Amino acid sequence: MAQNRKPTQAQNREPTRQFHDLVEIMSILRKECPWDRKQTHESIKDLMVEEIYEAIEAIDKEDLTELRKELGDLLLHVVFHTEIARESGHFDIGDVIYGIQKKLIERHPHVFADTVADDTKTVVRNWEDLKLKEGKRRSVLEGVPDTLPALIKAQRMQEKASAVGFDWKTWEKAWPKLLEEIREFYSVAEDGTDEEKAGEFGDLLFSMVNVGRLMGLNVEDCLRLTNRKFKERFQFIEEVLNGEGKNIRETSLEEMDRIWESAKKPGATDASGATEK
Repeated sequence: MAQNRKPTQAQNREPTRQFHDLVEIMSILRKECPWDRKQTHESIKDLMVEEIYEAIEAIDKEDLTELRKELGDLLLHVVFHTEIARESGHFDIGDVIYGIQKKLIERHPHVFADTVADDTKTVVRNWEDLKLKEGKRRSVLEGVPDTLPALIKAQRMQEKASAVGFDWKTWEKAWPKLLEEIREFYSVAEDGTDEEKAGEFGDLLFSMVNVGRLMGLNVEDCLRLTNRKFKERFQFIEEVLNGEGKNIRETSLEEMDRIWESAKKPGATDASGATEK
């Protein structure tokens, strides 16, 4: 039988809209909750990544109610990591807030000082120039984390290189390079080594990112949309076959392709009940 524990400052706590109360709750949890107490920066870092992607999913779905919840989860991780650092004497939440305010003020001299920047390209170029002048980075690419998903990292590196002038002016000018990479990949597709195929395929993907970026596309969003579309249509195949009492493993590719094509028609319904766009 569970026993009642002694009263503490955590009991009868009610939520408020105040940031300092969130910080205090996290401090209490680190003292009184066995799970929260044992966590480290390392142990919760992957959970923070998961929360970021859940927030992105809410944005993609245009679900602002869910986005509000996911932003709260992200904010929790900011406070959680900061409390761990405070306990070891490295920094506290005030340091975090001061640091980001200082960066925003210094990186926006066209707002908080007398620098002129009338368009977004100038703002981005000034931002990269200021980071280099701070002396903390020897390359404009150093600010792109190695742990980013590869598509996002490719686009971010290209954007940063573009900010200092290393770029084609239009996607049309980058198109011949994409065609060249397609030919080079095709040339090793059949007889090339695995290493050659991987290298040429990587070059092809990088060029595709470049063309998409110059068209104003977010390439990660593009692939995420296609992934979602594939999932919906494949699940539609499964639903149709289940409704007909058929085993998908015993269904021919031709039959599955026929159902796939029907899923693409206006008015088709996927497995979740949504109408196919």
